[in-house]
Amino acid sequence: MGDNQINHLAVAVAAISNLVLGGLWYSPWLFYNAWKNENGLTEEALKNQKPVKVFTISLLLSFLMSYNLAFFLADAKTDIGWETTAGFLAGFGWAAAIFTVIGLYEMRSWRYLLINSSFFILYFTLMGCILGAWR
Repeated sequence: MGDNQINHLAVAVAAISNLVLGGLWYSPWLFYNAWKNENGLTEEALKNQKPVKVFTISLLLSFLMSYNLAFFLADAKTDIGWETTAGFLAGFGWAAAIFTVIGLYEMRSWRYLLINSSFFILYFTLMGCILGAWR
């Protein structure tokens, strides 16, 4: 890999931060009720969810996203400023953008799109910051 650097512990922390940030973002303190209402979900439906399956797959996909960003930014010359910016750009320009495109075709509300797209932007920015700070 030459001068490329990937801190695997930073990747793990960035992946886990998705679940931590998501737990806060989609909590009753922030957007839980709005998110639940925009999805037409009930408390009963959410109680029937299989949390082990959901969290396991979410964590695996979070590792995939974190490693993907880490490999894109593995050059030894990158720094926290660029990695945070790149995380923001990936969140805004790729993740939130494609989520919004799909949501438009699914006729989702703007409120739904803003809640979830904003989470993607924040998470990818945080991921870039973690990867950049912990080289």
